[in-house]
Amino acid sequence: MPDAAQQSGSECKLRAAMERLLAGTPERTDGRLLKENLYREAGVSRATMNRAPTILEEWSRRVDGTQPRDQEIEALRRALGEQRAETRHLRKRIQELEAQLTIAATATAELHVENQLLRGDDRTRGITPLRRPGSYKS
Repeated sequence: MPDAAQQSGSECKLRAAMERLLAGTPERTDGRLLKENLYREAGVSRATMNRAPTILEEWSRRVDGTQPRDQEIEALRRALGEQRAETRHLRKRIQELEAQLTIAATATAELHVENQLLRGDDRTRGITPLRRPGSYKS
């Protein structure tokens, strides 16, 4: 059985590891809030962790609630959802504006042709159609 100094040293390591994991600043693990990461982050064995019931109780109490990292992830997910909705809205608006632009361009082209006809700028007016030889009436 470990002596009191050894146990308090292990508890200190476990407590420091718990704080790092909860703060999102792991040194030895991927940072997920799992008991496996707790003892690995602390650099102790699973058995040593299991012999620290006060640490395990605190871990359960703090991890079972809402963790700061989980809040951050949820906030990022919400922001991503909002940005996706905004992107969909903007794409729809772009399509509407492109349709309006096409209509405006078509109307402008039609008005331009009409204006040319009204001013007598019809380029087809001065063109005389060619006739086939022998089709002339004398």
